Amino acid sequence: MAAVTGSCSSGVLFRAREAGGNGAFWAQYSGLRPGENVHMDSAGTRPNGFVSSSARKCRTIKAMVSQTLSAPKREKDPKKRIVITGMGLVSVFGSDIDTFYDKLLEGESGISLIDRFDASNFSVRFAGQIRDFSSKGYIDGKNDRRLDDCWRYCLVAGRRALEDANLGPEILETMDRSKIGVLVGTGMGGLSAFTTGVEALIQKGYKKISPFFIPYSITNMGSALLAIDTGLMGPNYSISTACATANYCFYAAANHIRRGEADIMVVGGTEAAVMPTGVGGFIACRALSQRNDEPQKASRPWDKHRDGFVMGEGSGVLIMESLESALKRGATIIAEYLGGAVTCDAHHMTDPRSDGLGVSSCITKSLEDAGVSPEEKDDCSSNNDLQVNYVNAHATSTLAGDLAEVNAIKKVFKDTSEIKMNGTKARKLKTQLKNDSMIGHGLGAAGGLEAIATIRAITTGWLHPTINQDNLEPDVTIDTVPNVKKEHEVNVAISNSFGFGGHNSVVVFAPFTP
Repeated sequence: MAAVTGSCSSGVLFRAREAGGNGAFWAQYSGLRPGENVHMDSAGTRPNGFVSSSARKCRTIKAMVSQTLSAPKREKDPKKRIVITGMGLVSVFGSDIDTFYDKLLEGESGISLIDRFDASNFSVRFAGQIRDFSSKGYIDGKNDRRLDDCWRYCLVAGRRALEDANLGPEILETMDRSKIGVLVGTGMGGLSAFTTGVEALIQKGYKKISPFFIPYSITNMGSALLAIDTGLMGPNYSISTACATANYCFYAAANHIRRGEADIMVVGGTEAAVMPTGVGGFIACRALSQRNDEPQKASRPWDKHRDGFVMGEGSGVLIMESLESALKRGATIIAEYLGGAVTCDAHHMTDPRSDGLGVSSCITKSLEDAGVSPEEKDDCSSNNDLQVNYVNAHATSTLAGDLAEVNAIKKVFKDTSEIKMNGTKARKLKTQLKNDSMIGHGLGAAGGLEAIATIRAITTGWLHPTINQDNLEPDVTIDTVPNVKKEHEVNVAISNSFGFGGHNSVVVFAPFTP
């Protein structure tokens, strides 16, 4: 074991609450885009009640990182082994799993100019906006008109995942539904419902607020509505850890199964933030690419000229099930969930740690949970087929985040020669001009959609390309599958998701072997 020491400076300024006011919030963005520095006196304060959290240095952070892992053991108890028996999604490419992955492999685009609202005065006017979405057969017309898109996507993806797992209504009625739970998280919740409620309050008064304002705004409603719709009475709640949400849900759901609290979990993420509040908010955070003149080149993971991410939306849901339950009901097993982990950078609201410590420790912990060694060991030949050789990276095209993730991966895996790494948020656009584009960053849904992409890489043996890498950062020495799909037999895959607040999450998938 070795101690790793790091320091941090949040760079965040808080303004004291003033009498009769709600206070104000200010932040210096030191990683997404250069921010305006605020001058302070030697005491670390400034007039009008400003107090700087960086006036005193953060305490030293120490973490113990294993230099090597003893030969890990893969879970053998069928009650604790967790398999994937169904998948469902809503995406810019529609709601069919095969179509979704085929379009990823071929590099087709889901990016477009925003037309859901008038974005002509916004500094960012493009996104991975879903069009022609249909909930027919899954949500009745009356509820469909009331629901926020966040919950519509969740219900359709969840129901499609259950169908894919052969868990339709007739079969569910014969099962113990107290042992089937739902855990679908979201980073933003019902943002349209919330915005509409606030507008009604401001413009017309509180009496004009819809009774659905609160229920359709709160983040737990996706899991609740899906359970109400299907009668699933097992563990039910939501997790909200920004863009790491879905992976946090996978990790938590797996632990419910391992503890015997559930046999089956319907789990993933959902998001619908391509609307004025969502786009405007991320513009204010200086997180988005502003390549309005060439949006097809906006998302460019690990490229020297990246300038932020592109917003997307949708939902990705897995059916996670104990091996015992899956075998008992004769389910088709798609892949196996080996393990996962969650950690926190404890560093900054939007900036990752430059040393990658939070991410590297998360990867290490996920491998320990999965029973996978980061490297081959001569005295452990039985584990040689359990080496990670595919990383579905978070890779959002932010200035600091992309390199921090790569540094973390290289810390854990000393030999990356056999590893392939790609970014699902960036896609190639096939046109007569041969431009490039992307599906966008699905925020709380990203991990769900990327888990499906990871599992499809396992089952098909093909990795989708990462595009727009015209000028790759020199520190990126791992094969990023640039621009063209690549055939690759995946032994073990990890999928990374990180969120504002320093939330890190890694999940580990592999082909199922009895």
